[in-house]
Amino acid sequence: MSELQISTLQSEWVTLQTQFDSYEKYSLIIKLFSILISCMLVFVFDIGICALMVVLILWLQDGIWKTFQHRIGQRLEIVEQAIQDHSNKTQNETTDIGMQFNLAWNQSRSNAVGLVCEYIKQSIKPTVAYPHAVLFVMVVVQFYVS
Repeated sequence: MSELQISTLQSEWVTLQTQFDSYEKYSLIIKLFSILISCMLVFVFDIGICALMVVLILWLQDGIWKTFQHRIGQRLEIVEQAIQDHSNKTQNETTDIGMQFNLAWNQSRSNAVGLVCEYIKQSIKPTVAYPHAVLFVMVVVQFYVS
C-alpha cells in the first residue's frame, strides 16, 4: 500500500469518525425532543394516545438514525483494519482503498424487509431504547389512569 493510499484512508477515517460522533449527538437530541413532546402531550394537553404514537415514531426514528451510524461504524472498522495492516506490515498488501463509504453502504444494504429488521434491531439496543421505552410505559400508565 502506498503512502498516498494510507493518507487517503486516514483522511477517510477522520471524516467518518467525525460523522459517527455527530450521529450520537443527534440521537441524544431525538431522545430529548421525545421526552419534551411526550411530557407536554401527557401532562399539559392530557392527550395520552397521541403521546403514545409520538413516542413510537420518535423511537423508530432514533433506531433509523442509529442504523446510519452503525453503517458508518462498519466502514470505520474496515478503514481501521486497512490502516492497521499497513502499519503492521505482517500481511500481504491490502487492496482496500479509502473513500468508498457509499459503495460499501450500497453493497451492504438489504431489501425493504431486511432494512426494517435492521431499524428494529437498532431500536431495541439499550442505548437507543432509553428513554423511549420509559416514555412508552409512562404514557400507557397515564392513559389508563386518566
